[in-house]
Amino acid sequence: MPDFLTAALYKFVELPDFAELQAPLLACCETHGVKGTLLLASEGINGTIAGYPEGVHAVLAFLRRDPRLAALEHKEAWAAQVPFYRMKVRLKREIVTLGVPDVHPALMAGQYVKPADWNQLLDDPDVVLVDTRNDYEVAIGTFEGAVNPATRRFSELPGWVEREMAEGGKLAVAGGKKPKVAMFCTGGIRCEKSTALLRARGFDEVYHLEGGILKYLETVPEAQSRWQGECFVFDERVSVGHGLNAGDYTLCRACRHPLSEQDRASPLYELGVSCARCHATTTAQQKQSYRERERQVELAEARQQAHIGVRQPGTF
Repeated sequence: MPDFLTAALYKFVELPDFAELQAPLLACCETHGVKGTLLLASEGINGTIAGYPEGVHAVLAFLRRDPRLAALEHKEAWAAQVPFYRMKVRLKREIVTLGVPDVHPALMAGQYVKPADWNQLLDDPDVVLVDTRNDYEVAIGTFEGAVNPATRRFSELPGWVEREMAEGGKLAVAGGKKPKVAMFCTGGIRCEKSTALLRARGFDEVYHLEGGILKYLETVPEAQSRWQGECFVFDERVSVGHGLNAGDYTLCRACRHPLSEQDRASPLYELGVSCARCHATTTAQQKQSYRERERQVELAEARQQAHIGVRQPGTF
């Protein structure tokens, strides 16, 4: 088994004193040799950390000593090397940026649906199923029948909701009432906030997949699954399938988009430098810089050292 543990975590909870938590949390992470990024805001905490298991568990225990974070959950993955090169604890307005001030997931998120019950909800013909992830994520996999809002970033979702609430839209009033809506995302954080957005807009029957797509793929047998394709993840695996087995996608280190085997066969693809999507958008000077970065990464890997240019996971 690889030596290093990665823990992805989030929790929506009222933290009015979040700024005061920054320094002691950073000190705890540094004391235990843990690296990664944690975001703190008045609405809660979100981030990914990595290190030796005992160090990661010590940080998680430190967080859970705060009664408000006692029920904090996390998802684990193992790696051969720490996927981060430093530790950051940042103060933010939101732990996942939606840009709508009257949305409070800790108080008004939709109803959780366990993965084992998700298929039954999808069988309801009155349910509008919405994928709250960004377009590049949806492109490599989603639930059958899901609506793709075609967003480039999460903060575009409120605009899509407003447009679809208009007459003739997917979220429009029909028969004198708003539709039932089921929403899902990778690990749960975006759909919690999305359902809170709909609750704030007057929707009563709003549901979201507890634990997100990852928990569904982990627990629902493939033979019973309604999932199609792979799931993009914000770590070195890039994508996963059923059972959370690593998928076939890699990441373009220039534009950060997932690449299939067919994408990598393009004559415009160059490892660490470009893919067919971004080749025409970067200059020759930029490409040369990317080639040098890739060369330094390869040299560092040959020395079994981390390098600032290695792919960095994000949050979930």
